Amino acid sequence: MSDEAELPETMATYLRLRGLEPSPFRTKRRRRRTDDDENAPFSPGRDPRGLGDVLANLTQSAGWEPQLAREDLVRTWHDVAGADTAAHTRPVALDAGTLTIQADSTAWAKQLQLMRAQILSEILRRFPEAGVEAIRFVGPDVPSWKWGPRAVPGRGPRDTYG
Repeated sequence: MSDEAELPETMATYLRLRGLEPSPFRTKRRRRRTDDDENAPFSPGRDPRGLGDVLANLTQSAGWEPQLAREDLVRTWHDVAGADTAAHTRPVALDAGTLTIQADSTAWAKQLQLMRAQILSEILRRFPEAGVEAIRFVGPDVPSWKWGPRAVPGRGPRDTYG
């Protein structure tokens, strides 16, 4: 009887009509969430993220990582090759996994051919997503003597110099 006196009369009447006895201890039960909705407040994964993390997730989901890695390789060529080497070279193309580097002179191109393994390993270490499999070193652009509709095979005007 004392339990019914503590309950409001409307609640006691409701419980009697439903066939439920009022419990001697009124405790408030908390309902546990069983669903792991990521939009629920205070759930794991709802912490704020940095802009870098958000952009990294975006580039990964959009499939932009290989192209961005290639752009980073060109942009940071002076760090990859070294300051002295970068002063005399520049990346000009990346086609089918082959990176083409143009040097100021044929001497620089030959020297870089000897350093090919070291440069390639540095590129693979820093930019594995770029897809670089080989490096090709070329000398400077030189004028061609082969032009015009009547060009003939041979050495060109240089064969008359001697």
